[in-house]
Amino acid sequence: MKFLCIGYFNPEKMNAHPEEEIQAVMDECGPHLKQLYESGHLILDAGLELESKGLRRTNGEVKVTDGPFTESKEMIGSVFILEAQDMEEALRLASLHPATQLDAEEEWGWRIEIRPIHHFEMKG
Repeated sequence: MKFLCIGYFNPEKMNAHPEEEIQAVMDECGPHLKQLYESGHLILDAGLELESKGLRRTNGEVKVTDGPFTESKEMIGSVFILEAQDMEEALRLASLHPATQLDAEEEWGWRIEIRPIHHFEMKG
């Protein structure tokens, strides 16, 4: 079973720190990510830029709007996909991610949301 893991952060809280401190925390991420990568369960890991666009069909036309599209101060900063037997294993694996391992997680508003993925395939 595949799981989409969405990493959130609060850019306002994070950017309130000096660049050197942010870089030091980012450097701490490496060993935790390595452990997650070496688990053999990671399918995809991607960091996201803050820029976003939305598509919506309105009155027969596709409209493009600028994002981000959230009302909260949280932003999606990364996504990763895991292969796991069940939600319990997905939780265990996702807990290897730096967002749950570093002290900055609490201060900078990092968190992870996990959702099972329904996999669709085109036939024919």
